[in-house]
Amino acid sequence: MAQGAGATSVSEKIVKVWDDNLEIRVKVGGSGAPLLYLHPAAGLYWDPFIEQLSEHYTVYAPEHPGTSADDPDAIHKVDSFWELLLMYEELVRKLGLERPVLMGQSYGGMMAADLAANFPGMFSKVILTAPIGLWRDDAPIPLVELASSMPDKLVTMLFHDPNCPAAVAMFTPPDDPEIAIKAAAGMVWAIGCTGKFFWPIADHGLSRRLFRASAPTLIVWGRHDSLVPVVYAEEFAKRIADSRVAIIENAGHIPQMEQTEATYAAVSEFLA
Repeated sequence: MAQGAGATSVSEKIVKVWDDNLEIRVKVGGSGAPLLYLHPAAGLYWDPFIEQLSEHYTVYAPEHPGTSADDPDAIHKVDSFWELLLMYEELVRKLGLERPVLMGQSYGGMMAADLAANFPGMFSKVILTAPIGLWRDDAPIPLVELASSMPDKLVTMLFHDPNCPAAVAMFTPPDDPEIAIKAAAGMVWAIGCTGKFFWPIADHGLSRRLFRASAPTLIVWGRHDSLVPVVYAEEFAKRIADSRVAIIENAGHIPQMEQTEATYAAVSEFLA
């Protein structure tokens, strides 16, 4: 997904990990204490919420292997989800981040939760926004439909109000047909790269590891999330001892875009 425009000057770092066999591209913007942001399945988008965070934090936003426009084959260098987590742990060390805040959205939230569980003490605080990674038979998560749907179906899965400005901005194709085709292909490829680790059910045993997470954790959910039901907020909360839940009204699966101010208020209060 394309980078969003904003006032913050965003630079790029390329960090070699995994015995120098994989390059991870990291977008960096803002100033202040470090905050590591892990994007959702469709790729990295520097949205207004991240722009606000960058006013108080130095945001480090790595691009998931394979989702970088000039390195689509990087995904073939990652064989398992456990390898992916080890690569990101190495990334944090090579960036020189000392106990950064960790935030992840959806697929990135699953990664963030597992990193916090596998490497307790590495992060000062954790923010999980509608993470996947758990499963209840009475509350199925339609990830197969997510990965196979056309954009007109995706918008209703991701947003409570498909006509809200954030949804329109995300799903309105560029005027240039060639750029529009590249953008659509990029989104499909990004979901394929991340889908390698969430298809068809994103259960890697996280429920058995979450008790290890020791950092104070904020769990953020849109009240009307039609992709990952809001009941999962309590599922995460009851497994993470030092956690609290913030439910964002009138929001779907991406509350930081649909209700940016309400989400930022909850996050900034937690971080303060």
